[in-house]
Amino acid sequence: MAGEEGGSAAVAAGERGATVIADRVVAKIAAQAAREALERVPPGGSAPHATVVVHHDSARVRISLELDYPSDIGRQCGAVRHRVTERVGALAGMDVPEVSVFVERLHSAHSRGAGEGRTR
Repeated sequence: MAGEEGGSAAVAAGERGATVIADRVVAKIAAQAAREALERVPPGGSAPHATVVVHHDSARVRISLELDYPSDIGRQCGAVRHRVTERVGALAGMDVPEVSVFVERLHSAHSRGAGEGRTR
């Protein structure tokens, strides 16, 4: 074979090195995926935030988010889980066995308008 004539045989995949993706990069992918899954960020609310623990080719994800109220909270959390699993798998090549979604705050039209008109 032409590659082996000069003594340079093909290097096995396990000996070439590895690609390491930092936890913070995976967290940014997960947070963006959560934003994509939500219909919108509530007025006055914060965008989703993610923390990730990566072990080998597996990522455990925790998403914190704020939602409008009233809304179908279960459906939105399910959509976030699905989208995060899909995007982290596609972009980082990692298995995502766990996506924990924490709803930090619910924003209602009533609570948004409660502070308006009050004076001291």
